[in-house]
Amino acid sequence: MSGRGGWRLKTWQFTAAAAVSGLALASAAAAAAGPWDSGGQRTAESRRAALLPGTGDGDHRTEAGSPLPAGSDPVASEAAAVLAPLEAGDLAPRTGEGAREAAAGQAPAPTAAALKFALEPLLKAQGLGPGATASVVDAATGKELYGRGAKTAMVPASTVKIATGTAALSVLGPDHRIRTTVVAEPGPGYEDGAPPERIVLVGGGDPTLTARADAAGNASLRTLARHAADTLKQRGARTVRLAYDTSAYSGSTRHPIGPNENLAPVTALMADEGRLDTSTSGPAPRSTRPAQDAADAFARFLAERGVKVEGAVREAAATGQAEKLADVRSAPLSALVERMLTHSDNDIAEALARQTALAAGAKADFAGAERETRRALGRLGLPLDGARFADGSGLDRADRVTARLLTSLLARAAHTDHPELRPVLTGLPVAGFSGTLAGRYTDPEAAAGTGVVRAKTGTLTGVNTLAGTVVSTDGRLLTFSFLASATTDPTTAQSTLDHLASTLAHCGC
Repeated sequence: MSGRGGWRLKTWQFTAAAAVSGLALASAAAAAAGPWDSGGQRTAESRRAALLPGTGDGDHRTEAGSPLPAGSDPVASEAAAVLAPLEAGDLAPRTGEGAREAAAGQAPAPTAAALKFALEPLLKAQGLGPGATASVVDAATGKELYGRGAKTAMVPASTVKIATGTAALSVLGPDHRIRTTVVAEPGPGYEDGAPPERIVLVGGGDPTLTARADAAGNASLRTLARHAADTLKQRGARTVRLAYDTSAYSGSTRHPIGPNENLAPVTALMADEGRLDTSTSGPAPRSTRPAQDAADAFARFLAERGVKVEGAVREAAATGQAEKLADVRSAPLSALVERMLTHSDNDIAEALARQTALAAGAKADFAGAERETRRALGRLGLPLDGARFADGSGLDRADRVTARLLTSLLARAAHTDHPELRPVLTGLPVAGFSGTLAGRYTDPEAAAGTGVVRAKTGTLTGVNTLAGTVVSTDGRLLTFSFLASATTDPTTAQSTLDHLASTLAHCGC
């Protein structure tokens, strides 16, 4: 390095960072392991490049050069690769010892002494407060190269979402989709004068179900109403009574933090995460009755399709004799995990924790989700001493993880033996580019991490955390986690965490 704040990025290092999922994202394997092209580059980044000034088709450009929404037409012309592809064989898709050797190549792993020299001054800095912990793991071998209080359980804030996503992917698989269903209850015929058909809107726990006209790749409540109305009219039913079913989840819908702009009531039926504005991520005013609101919207959409809802829309569980009329499915779990991590989406996180419980046949409440998340991670052989998963989002201060657990989770997601976990890596925000890291890494001391650091953020009052991956200047894929739970200045704490990750990427250790 050339001095404080004077880092110079190497072209090859940007290249390696593009394939931070390292161990499995070789040319031949990339297309099958997440949204990557054959060169190990995220297709979203390539599309974003096409939208920047001077590239692509101006007719397709979105505001502020942001990526095209899901379902949009591709740009007319292809953009040049944002990052040069890896050479074939750099990350060969092998198994066992061969995979570890291929991934590591000839690149040396950093030494503990060098990492301590580079990182500890920052970890002891006033910005992180006393007791900050850290872990750095070599993704190729799973060996911890550096630890500072790495086995001390800490409040993780939103970095616990790494555990939530890993557990859900491990038990459900990346292709799993969450269904929202409309069923008809048995009743009399549909001759003139007969009672109206009784139907139930059954929530499956998809918080991304949308009532908006532009579904943007999400399951659509309008589409569900259209299909249900078509089927009802074919059966001769033009008037129905409507109920909604949230019984897939158990227990209270109230998160321990109470009503909050960061999270809607946790229920198996909602539309647009209960948002009362047009936002799709971040804090927003939330409905206090998202299930009722979704059902009311569904009733309106049925009416627009020629099926009138008679009487009040009420809550009632569907019976075992109900007949399915129509359903819609969420985006694949891989996409939900990526969205959760990129935007730190609390509603998706709580939903995925409950989906993990449902997959195990357990009660889908806070306690059941915690128990099954822990069991899923235990089956992966992860270090769970001191860990608590009181919720899936990290909003609950009762959550506890160690720095070592977070680095182990990320290293496991990078291993060729677990391609189903790859979205845990591909969903990490990119420093200075995406999600919760889009506006960070502006400090001169951390700016060198822009485009190189990929990490999940965590922020509560007095708590600041960061966990993710970097490719070192020597070409080694490293996973890291830095946890601080006694901070007094969030801006300084975030800047220090960003500086730590940039230092790790460029220390030449």
